[in-house]
Amino acid sequence: YELRQRANEEKLVRFETDPGKQMQIDWIEFPKDNLSAFVATMGYSRVSYVQYVTDEKVETLIGCHLNAFQYFGGVPQEGLYDNMKTVIIKRNQYGYGKHKLNSLFEDFAKHCGFKIKVCKPYRAKTKGKVERFNHYLRYSFHNSLRVKLVMKNYKLNLENANAEVIKWLNNRANKRIHQTTLQQPFKLLAHEQPHLLSMPKPYN
Repeated sequence: YELRQRANEEKLVRFETDPGKQMQIDWIEFPKDNLSAFVATMGYSRVSYVQYVTDEKVETLIGCHLNAFQYFGGVPQEGLYDNMKTVIIKRNQYGYGKHKLNSLFEDFAKHCGFKIKVCKPYRAKTKGKVERFNHYLRYSFHNSLRVKLVMKNYKLNLENANAEVIKWLNNRANKRIHQTTLQQPFKLLAHEQPHLLSMPKPYN
């Protein structure tokens, strides 16, 4: 009994982040639709931003970040990534924890003032906030949008996916009561915004 109780207590320990501290970033792929979605979730408020794209190049990633910062109203202190090839080129290249990063992306992060943080390999749970949101996006939005469009003889494409996902984020995903925080992400974002870095100058 004691062991079970301890296991339950350990399960409840969640990694909580200070306001403005961290944004978790991921790609989610939809091969049937020839699309990927850039997903960014703020660690404190759980507000998420989604943008559909047709490739995962570093330039696309940078553009998505700028749009996410605009959506959040500022820049977090750090971005958390897994093995995204456009971010990390070689792990521990310069010693333990000193990774070789994509120079263009590294330059962009410096320009914006945020730190690049990389998950430990096989420890995807460290960015569990964005991964839980990915599941929600896939099953509560993407799949049902595709079905809705098919019923009207339309095909899911970049334009309609992006138009619909912003409406869904604004009216549903970021307004729902979040299961972990028991608050609306948008309401918590109001506490988070004063801690964000200001928007960067245009990046060319």
